[in-house]
Amino acid sequence: MNRQTILILDFGSQYTQLIARRVRENRVFSRIIPYNTPAKEIAAMMPKGLILSGGPASVVAKKSPLPDAGIFKLGIPILGVCYGMQAIAEMLGGKVKHTKGREYGKIELFIDDNRDLFSQVPGNFTCWASHGDYITKLPAGFSVYAHTLNAPIAAMANKKRKIFAVQFHPEVTHTERGNQILSNFVFKICGCIGRWTVESFIKDSVEIITKSVGRDKVVMGLSGGVDSSVAALLIHKALRNNLKCIFIDNGLLRKNEAEQVKKIFHGMYHLNLHCVDRSKRFLVRLKGVVDPEEKRKIIGDEFVKVFEEEAKKVKGSKFLGQGTLYPDVIESISPSGAPSRRIKSHHNVGGLPAHMKLKLVEPLRELFKDEVRQIGRKLGLPDEVINRQPFPGPGLAVRIIGDVTPERLDLLREVDARVIEEITKAGLYEQVWQSFAVLLPIKSVGIMGDERTYENVAALRCVTSLDGMTADWVKLPYEVLERISNRIINEVKGVNRVVYDISSKPPATIEWE
Repeated sequence: MNRQTILILDFGSQYTQLIARRVRENRVFSRIIPYNTPAKEIAAMMPKGLILSGGPASVVAKKSPLPDAGIFKLGIPILGVCYGMQAIAEMLGGKVKHTKGREYGKIELFIDDNRDLFSQVPGNFTCWASHGDYITKLPAGFSVYAHTLNAPIAAMANKKRKIFAVQFHPEVTHTERGNQILSNFVFKICGCIGRWTVESFIKDSVEIITKSVGRDKVVMGLSGGVDSSVAALLIHKALRNNLKCIFIDNGLLRKNEAEQVKKIFHGMYHLNLHCVDRSKRFLVRLKGVVDPEEKRKIIGDEFVKVFEEEAKKVKGSKFLGQGTLYPDVIESISPSGAPSRRIKSHHNVGGLPAHMKLKLVEPLRELFKDEVRQIGRKLGLPDEVINRQPFPGPGLAVRIIGDVTPERLDLLREVDARVIEEITKAGLYEQVWQSFAVLLPIKSVGIMGDERTYENVAALRCVTSLDGMTADWVKLPYEVLERISNRIINEVKGVNRVVYDISSKPPATIEWE
């Protein structure tokens, strides 16, 4: 491959992934690497530019994370964001001071130099800040590019060395003209052209898969979701008959989901699909397990075991194909080993046992959901698959709070089916990122005729999102909420109360577990 790349050194900011997204929106590929990646390794990657992300640490504290000082000698354009700016100042001879009065939220930024980084932006605009450290002295050779009422150095640059830095977050939507600022860095300062497209990604992926796998075979778990479907099509494009798709019914699927997958992918698209029912095995291992992380690990472990068993039946199979996405990786472990906190593990990234004998093929590992959908359309995948809402790998097990039993699974399937039906009837399915039900581990008092009853409580969760990294709850029309509630309570025996989750991500996650 020969593509222009912007590398992002991750210092643990919750916004690091947004930086990667914004760069890609300019049709330039971006990749996140550990903040302490050696300068020699960075040079070998031949990036067009480096972006130092924000982070929760303070450069004035002991053992604060800092990049390899050698990056400043590579001659590669650098942009520091928030903590990244403070790290640059500290390492190049400036001074950083910690104060009690921090800048957080929307603030007014005033531009002192409208060239280069701030080209084509107004003289002042609103930006988003989140910091308690301030630069009190510029490093030698730097000049002030912007200030706020509280921070006389809110942006700085050494134009000769092509090192730029901002104290705010241009990657978030709260910052006006933030995309223009990042675009200026990518194109005006780094000299990128913007040739990373869906077509180029498909071409590169096919070349990588072909080279990596050779004449060996790949076994691929096909769930029917957009991630596994697009991954399967990419792998099939590269390997043709050397791809063996396997559908595992783990007993944790939604209502009629297994039948739909078989009908679409085996009946309509004639993929080499082998279907196996292992629901009893999964449910036996999940019996009595209530901890969500333990559920994910058990499901991941059993998933791999089943695959290993089935792969042995396919002569020459040495690889396991997966539809792992960037958000899966980031939420399971800190990105590329950087100091971010882990949010949760995923069945296809965080729960793989050490004895796994199959090598991984993950063509979508560095992509966000909307990018995957674009690729799916280019590959000819129908809209009914492309627009399917994300479904967690561990399935309904993480939407049942507490013990997972056949009875509770059946109950949740019926509740969830009515949620999807009403969201679809209202014309909202493709507008909503995810809409689903959660079965809570509590009983609620109810009245049936003259008798008091204690039945289950179901929670409704509907969120909007672009990439799964951040999400907001959907303001559903009252009449839609009413229909969903009435149908669940009237039609699903065992549920007498429906509540609506109105929390956003962050601080909450999209799923409950």
